[in-house]
Amino acid sequence: MPNNQFKKGELYSFITGKASTAIARRLQKNFKQANIDITIEQWSVLYHLWKEDGMSQQQLCDATFRDKPSITRLVDNLEKLKLVKRVASKDDRRINLIYLTKEAEVLQEQTIDVATQTLNEALEGVTHGQIEIAKEVLQKVYDNLK
Repeated sequence: MPNNQFKKGELYSFITGKASTAIARRLQKNFKQANIDITIEQWSVLYHLWKEDGMSQQQLCDATFRDKPSITRLVDNLEKLKLVKRVASKDDRRINLIYLTKEAEVLQEQTIDVATQTLNEALEGVTHGQIEIAKEVLQKVYDNLK
């Protein structure tokens, strides 16, 4: 028996990430208001590099759920902004490792502050218990489909 408690039309909005899209739009708006001139997609790459600098482009694909052409384009644009640099791997020159520049390190605190502010706006009125349940449910959905 299916475990689908959505009304017709609700399920698609849920699956396509209506809330996620709204948060991304608000974050982009908040970046713009703070004079941070990067896209949400670029920020997601920087975010993962702040956690682990020197990732390969394939690792960035896996971490951000993007395909290789998308990551190549994002890294190209981040290089133009002087926020990252590509370095050929010493073990395999076919692999590029992506490293943050000093300029990207300066952006870290400012962008994390804006992201935290945005998440606080999004979660206003949501209890800790509700957040934990949502995380558990979404993790289960992800685990079921990976």
